[in-house]
Amino acid sequence: MRPALELADIVRAHGDEFRQAHAASLSQRQKRVLRSIELCRTAALGGHLERCDQCTHERNAYNSCADRHFPKCQSLARAKWLEKRQAELLPCEYFHVVFTLPAPLATLALQNKRQMYDLLFRATAETLQSIAADPKRLGVQLGFFCILHTWGQTLTIHPHLQCVVPGGGISLDGSRWVACRPRFLLPVRVLSCRFRRLYLRYLEQGYRDGKL
Repeated sequence: MRPALELADIVRAHGDEFRQAHAASLSQRQKRVLRSIELCRTAALGGHLERCDQCTHERNAYNSCADRHFPKCQSLARAKWLEKRQAELLPCEYFHVVFTLPAPLATLALQNKRQMYDLLFRATAETLQSIAADPKRLGVQLGFFCILHTWGQTLTIHPHLQCVVPGGGISLDGSRWVACRPRFLLPVRVLSCRFRRLYLRYLEQGYRDGKL
């Protein structure tokens, strides 16, 4: 059953207003995504004939925009992706670790997206790897993956990295797996301090080099 309100309905109703309000910060790619969502499953993209394999019933249907940013058009691809990722999971506990830019830097990121987000990935990776490699902590080579989110649930700018981290890693000599303590990966305060120091250092260097 079709929900009462879909993302495309919101974009069609308020897309022009949104583009005007954020004209200075929207990239061409973001504008193309909005346009794709507006046109998705409308006559503008043409159509095709669907036929049931069992009863041969036929119906006309509009084409999908196939844009990866539109949940309605990516449900099957998402399900296949999840199935593949689940097959890759290690037999260990996993942790969800988030690194966030504070509000003043979030505003700066609107005008310096590539630079600020590159630094976010760099500082996050170095933080996790360096703390995990400390013999006083885990003493391991840590593997993980990160997903960049730039907006919060209230649709305000909120750049942060959501990291999925296994509860352990390969020993520094590469000889064995070292698991963390149950339900505890690394100390949050130590991670926070290291991340803050690294990010500010890289940010100052970027400013001195004229990259911001």
